[in-house]
Amino acid sequence: MNPSTAQARVIVDELVRNTVSHVVLCPGSRNAPLSIALYDAAAAGRVQLHVRIDERGAAFLALGIAARTGRPAAVICTSGTAAANFHPAVLEADRAGVPLIVLTADRPPELRAAGASQVIDQYQLYGDAVRYFDELAVGERRAGQNSYWRSQICRAWNAAYGEWRCGPVHLNIPFRDPLVPDLDDDGEWFESLEGRPGGARWTELPDFGALPSFVVPSARHGLVIACDTGAQAASEWAEQHGWPVVSETGGLGLSGGTAISSGAWLLGVEEFISRHRPEQVLCLGRPTVFRQVQKVLSDPAVEVLLVRPDSDWPAPAHNVRQVGQWFAEPTKPADPEWLAGWKRADAAAARAVSETLAGEPWPSGLRMAAELVDALPEGALLVVGSSNPTRDVALAGQLRPDVLVHRNRGVAGIDGTVSTAIGAATVHRAPSYAFLGDLTFLHDASGLLTGPAEQRPDLTIVVLNDDGGGIFSLLEQGAPEHAASFERVFGTPHGADLGALCAGYRVPYVLAETLPEFRAALRPAPGLRVVEVRVDRTRHRGLHGRLRAAVAEAVTHS
Repeated sequence: MNPSTAQARVIVDELVRNTVSHVVLCPGSRNAPLSIALYDAAAAGRVQLHVRIDERGAAFLALGIAARTGRPAAVICTSGTAAANFHPAVLEADRAGVPLIVLTADRPPELRAAGASQVIDQYQLYGDAVRYFDELAVGERRAGQNSYWRSQICRAWNAAYGEWRCGPVHLNIPFRDPLVPDLDDDGEWFESLEGRPGGARWTELPDFGALPSFVVPSARHGLVIACDTGAQAASEWAEQHGWPVVSETGGLGLSGGTAISSGAWLLGVEEFISRHRPEQVLCLGRPTVFRQVQKVLSDPAVEVLLVRPDSDWPAPAHNVRQVGQWFAEPTKPADPEWLAGWKRADAAAARAVSETLAGEPWPSGLRMAAELVDALPEGALLVVGSSNPTRDVALAGQLRPDVLVHRNRGVAGIDGTVSTAIGAATVHRAPSYAFLGDLTFLHDASGLLTGPAEQRPDLTIVVLNDDGGGIFSLLEQGAPEHAASFERVFGTPHGADLGALCAGYRVPYVLAETLPEFRAALRPAPGLRVVEVRVDRTRHRGLHGRLRAAVAEAVTHS
């Protein structure tokens, strides 16, 4: 057995021993030892292998799997720009706290300065976006290699997952020729390549999460804000202690008698907040979507307690009072009238939104979001894209405690969202949906490319197609005084034919032009499919303005 084959077999075996059950592989020559070892492990039923030809999409596929399972997933590629294409997903995993193990094959040192092809500097390629980096020594026929290779895999797994601050790690692995097993390979190596007995990992690691740190709420007038994770836990704590709880995903994932589905609207009503300013905010995760949330967190009169930050802690005004992994019992009982005021306002806001949307012509992003949330089957997964969809779901969706939500809000970009959704749906055991804007969909359209031997999940991708950057029409750039520049540099119309694109990828596609057609298209169905709804983005700004006014009027008089 040659050294590259031995090293690759040991690495794959130790990954499996470290509970890595999903590996995403991109084809290449320099990573051939790992590719063959992974194929053999998958054929033996030891790991689930996913093969993709686009490295950027492959990394986001692995990210979606890891985010949904909560366990490290690995992604592997050859050398050169292939490794650079992992970078966006590594950045997202870093900021979102997703355990991702990145293995990049490389040329050995003697080929890096010899004009060899597919050579870039892969040493610490991802900078400080990874929790741990190591470049493994080139495999050699000498004693101690097995223990060294296994130990480094354990170090990487520990850095990605073993501590409470999860994230990506990077191992750069140079391989020397030969890159494939020898023709006469009998599996022999001059020393044992076995791992620990009983399938144990080489280095056993402690449970770092056994003794979490706590924040201690101490206000009678408090508010819980759930961000990307923890909506269920936040709801349970809030229900027990009488604090209103809002979420950046609206009503998705919230439950109980203290859940406020209209939180994103209420935090933007100045008259309401002036009378209902919380003394303390218990914030789970890292808020990224709504300016009104950031405004409350930066209010000098509000004390911020932060639970489970994904990477570093968010501090809009650098005024965070406590940071911890969980929340303790409050030291004071909540004021019942405080919660009652929030509940009255929530009911008034929800009625105002429902009545206003009912009077608007179909379609709009907000109405699409409301219909989609209503139609989701119990236990469904909903992957929500950045820009307008994540806002539409939060502003228009009803309470759905039985729905799981994922958003790539680590760096809040549109990159890789199709692949992320496919990855998350692949490991979800109920029907899955994604709600994306057209630019988000087009930016990762290659994520639809799935080979005939690869698994296709039960995933319905709903595309809100407003022919460009509809989000900008709601921002300062969309004001009338910027009309001359808006369409060319912000609106960016593309005129793409999504149906033809889906046909090229052999993915079923439906254009839903009426509300009944949209509702019919949302019924659960097996396999991967795309549902497009075309929306006039010139209506976005006016509709949001009418809704804000209706909510403010209703809440003020509630």
